[in-house]
Amino acid sequence: MDNQTNGTDFYIMAFTFIKDKSLLCILFSLFYSICLLWNILMIVVINMDRQLQTPMYFFLSNLSFVDLSYISVTIPKLMDIFITGNMRISFIGCFVQLYFFAALVITEILLLTAMAYDRFVAICKPLHYMLIMKKVNCVLLVAGSWICGYGNSIFSTTFASYLSFCGSKHVNYLFCDIKVLTKISCGGTKELQTMIYIEALIMGLCPFLLIIVSYSKIVAKILAMHSVGNRQNAFSTCTAHLGVLFMFYGTLLCIYMSPPSENSEDLDHIFAVFYLAVTPTINPLIYSLRNKDIMIAIKKTIIWIPRR
Repeated sequence: MDNQTNGTDFYIMAFTFIKDKSLLCILFSLFYSICLLWNILMIVVINMDRQLQTPMYFFLSNLSFVDLSYISVTIPKLMDIFITGNMRISFIGCFVQLYFFAALVITEILLLTAMAYDRFVAICKPLHYMLIMKKVNCVLLVAGSWICGYGNSIFSTTFASYLSFCGSKHVNYLFCDIKVLTKISCGGTKELQTMIYIEALIMGLCPFLLIIVSYSKIVAKILAMHSVGNRQNAFSTCTAHLGVLFMFYGTLLCIYMSPPSENSEDLDHIFAVFYLAVTPTINPLIYSLRNKDIMIAIKKTIIWIPRR
């Protein structure tokens, strides 16, 4: 068959094993609404409250913006598919979605790594915290995360755009994903698959190991605390953060480091829900509901408190 890469349309075959999509539409609408509400609230509150102008909240504000952006790259189109039944997405639209999703996921990974390092310095080296995590260093870490994310995505998306699609145009996934595109390509997939594994190793596994090392040292420091109350509070916070991290990284690594298989497609749909919708939705909830300063700032912002 002739190569039909240029000007072709793709078809997002999301949850084809489920006939009635109404419940899925409600579920994703709920996730998206909560994500928008809480992440926008976090950004506004952190930038308005002077007491929250610290490195930790600076990273958290950027994380909320990333979560808000990357859930908006995929979920609205998915909801449109569920509502209208129109699965079509243009070639350009597919690769635009692929580019921004890949860029924002890498940015989030690097931001989470920077946040873990920030907590490590705050707990394990408190006397040097203001020197190490001064404003210029925090800005460089955040800027570096964004630059690496978007720069890396240019490389991977350009690489993927040279694939030939001369057969099926059905993307059996929730969005245009680089790994799924290799399944429907009719040539050049071996090199791209190798690149995916290298990317997952460098941009996924290595930052994850750095986070684990940081939190291991944090836990060791917490165990050395004499106050039982402080120890329990610190453990509670770390457990919540690690739970979100393991869910986000675990699903990503399971999808991108496992070899392509027809039998794993339905399972990949379920895994994708966690890093597409669940993680960006619960991130602000975990980081805000367990933080007294943020809760006080939210009350000041939303609820009028008379001055005494």
